[in-house]
Amino acid sequence: MNATIDISYNQILTLIQQMPVRSQLRLGKALTRQNIRAELTHFLETFRTDEISEEDILAEVKAVRQTRYAKKN
Repeated sequence: MNATIDISYNQILTLIQQMPVRSQLRLGKALTRQNIRAELTHFLETFRTDEISEEDILAEVKAVRQTRYAKKN
């Protein structure tokens, strides 16, 4: 059985402010982790492609490194 409660942001904030500080910090960390996970997932989905292989990437990295090495010497 699922239940929903319609409460406002200010009501949530008031409830959180009544919590002990350690609980507030744990809640903040949990929300931060959730936000970071969501942003990373969005980032990975945005740039996902099948057009370039890992071998292509490694070949390009090798070429750039060789060019930089050649310029140093």
